[in-house]
Amino acid sequence: MEILTKTWPWYVAGPLIGLMVPLLLLMGNRQFGISGSIRDFVAVIFRKRQGYFAYEPEKNNWRLWFAVGIVAAGLVLSFLPGPEKAGIGVEAQTKLASQGVTVQSGLYPTQLLGGENGFSLTQVLFCIIGGLLVGFGTRYAGGCTSGHSIMGLSQLSGTSLLATIAFFAGGLLMTHLIYPYLLPTLLQP
Repeated sequence: MEILTKTWPWYVAGPLIGLMVPLLLLMGNRQFGISGSIRDFVAVIFRKRQGYFAYEPEKNNWRLWFAVGIVAAGLVLSFLPGPEKAGIGVEAQTKLASQGVTVQSGLYPTQLLGGENGFSLTQVLFCIIGGLLVGFGTRYAGGCTSGHSIMGLSQLSGTSLLATIAFFAGGLLMTHLIYPYLLPTLLQP
């Protein structure tokens, strides 16, 4: 049971993720990606099966179950006892502490998202704006990091290479240039 709750080293987890690509291609030329599943969920829940929400159950059901499996496995594993619990890494804790984020127990710094007094209006606005930007970027790029960086790059797609470069550049820009200026606003009660 310990193998399920222990953090796997990159040289094990990376190749296993990479092996999903040929496995899915062998299983009917299926394309890996999570953001497309959101469209499938919306199409199924709201029964919209036209235009952008055109949904073919016999073709896309596997993506729904794949996404459900990811969430279900995470929930099940979070309740298993184990030597390690997922959380913020030591280096990230040190960096956040130097920026004034001192409450860091759990999977995310609760001081930034919720905390003892719940969400502030600023934090809620940041979450909504951030979610909209991620959603827009994912649709604009024609997929998310898993679709482009894992599936697309393995198929030598130039578009996926460009998207992956943009994802990393955006992440670095946000982490090192924009986030430090937004952090004091997020820390206000």
